[in-house]
Order: sequence, then structure tokens, then C-alpha cells
Amino acid sequence: MIAALSLGCGVAGAGFPAFEYAARSPLAEPSPRVTLPTPLRPTKWSLPPYAASDVARTGPENFRKVLVTMNPMRPMTAEPTPKADLRATHGAYTARAGQFSMVTLALLTYLMIDGHGDPNTSAAYRDALQTIYPVAYGLKFLSKRELGRDYGVMPLEALWWADDMTHFTSARDKSTWHWTMLNLVPEWITDEHVDVVRDRVEAKGGAPALPLLRRAVLDEGLSVQTLHIGPYDAEAPTLERLHDEVIPAAGLRMTGHHHEIYLSDARRTALQRLRTILRQPVEPVPPTPK
Repeated sequence: MIAALSLGCGVAGAGFPAFEYAARSPLAEPSPRVTLPTPLRPTKWSLPPYAASDVARTGPENFRKVLVTMNPMRPMTAEPTPKADLRATHGAYTARAGQFSMVTLALLTYLMIDGHGDPNTSAAYRDALQTIYPVAYGLKFLSKRELGRDYGVMPLEALWWADDMTHFTSARDKSTWHWTMLNLVPEWITDEHVDVVRDRVEAKGGAPALPLLRRAVLDEGLSVQTLHIGPYDAEAPTLERLHDEVIPAAGLRMTGHHHEIYLSDARRTALQRLRTILRQPVEPVPPTPK
């Protein structure tokens, strides 16, 4: 019996790297005392998904030679790492209703789109929603397939502010609101990755706010947050308590913009069950000079 296995580099077509697998079985039946080594026994084997050629299986009953050409545009990468849980990694995506907790946030990287006006009626807000999700999911799949690093897409977030902050509480007036829509992405996502996905999304159409989308780092640092359960329009009493009672009583003052994290999918959740983290960046009040 003659059996052989060769693995070597060759050239196929336009200089692409190639791997050659060959096996030869005997013309006569093997001796009962001869056993094929395990690596040469007939078995199912597969190639990475980016192999761009025929896949053949070799059995002892025939003789085949397989040339597998690897696509140079999709080089082999290391085994994918476990799926990253950004909520667990950053730790500030949990809160309890009726409790105000103090958290210190690291620098976080977001997709951002700026706008102005009532989110219920503003075309700009609708356009931002139709844009940020396709890019967020495009980045997730780019990271998983091309970088070997998977993660879960994070919930929608937004920064909100107005020239008069009582327009969020006692004198609620959504038409005066400014906002920045947010979606958290891992720190390994770069501007170049965003540009690649932006082009892909643009080619498909239906993302009108792409020119406004950017990747940026948010530095909130020390913050106070709580969980609101119920309709968004019922947040005002909680915000008034946060702004006028909780923060001053702790010797703090507001610094950055009001931040909301939408843990529930508003399309599939009853209004009374919506869960929203309300966050306000703060800093200690400087001591009064004597």
C-alpha cells in the first residue's frame, strides 16, 4: 500500500498563495495487517469560509488532487474572541427605580448625531433614528466577520439640553430641546471602520442623516443616575427631584447634559413598562471663599 500527504505552498492564477492537498490510494486491496494512519483515514474536513475554491473529500477508493486557492483580500485571522458584553464591561447600565446612585464613568466611544426639536414631531429625530441603527449593526457585523471580535449592539441613548432647563421639568417645552443621539461602540472601532460602514449603508439607501453621523468620545465622569419606569412624558417629577433636591443635597452641581439610556424597545413595550436610565453628570460645588 502507498499513501501520501503533501502540504506546500504553490502559485495559482495571479500569484495567489495556495495550499496543495494530495492523497493516493493503492490499486490493490490493502493487506489486512496494514492500517491507514489516522490523518489519512477518510474524514470530513472543511476550510475557512473565505476559501475561494472547490472543497473535495478524499477516500481510499479513488485518487484526487485538490488545489485550494485562498482569497488574498480575506487573510486568515485568529480564532474569534468571546462575544463582548459592553453592558457588563462598563457597569453603569443598571439602576434601580426610586434610588439615586453615584457612578464614575470612564471615557466611552459613541456614534453620535446632533439635532434640535420635539422628538415626537421632528423630522431630524426620525432621520437620526433611521441612520444610527443601520450603522450600529453594520459595525457589529464588520467587527465580527472581519476583525474576529463580536459584541452586542447597545441600546439607544441620547443627551438632552435646553437653554432653560426648566423646559425639561416644570415648564416642559420639547420644541426648545437640543439633543445628541448616541449608540455605544467598543473602543476598538475606529473612524476608518465607521467610514467603511457608512459607505455600505449609503449604497443601500434609507439613512438620511449619514452626513451628520460621527464617532466621538464622551467624558461624563462623576454622575448621578436613577431608573425611570413608565412613559417618557412622566419623567419630569423625577428630573425635578434630581435637579433640585438630590444633587444640591449631595454638595454637587450639574455639569454636562442630561443623559437618557433607553433599556426598552418602545415599539414592543407598553408605555407603563418602559425602562429608562436618567443620568446627570455632576461635580462638587467649590467651597465658598472665606
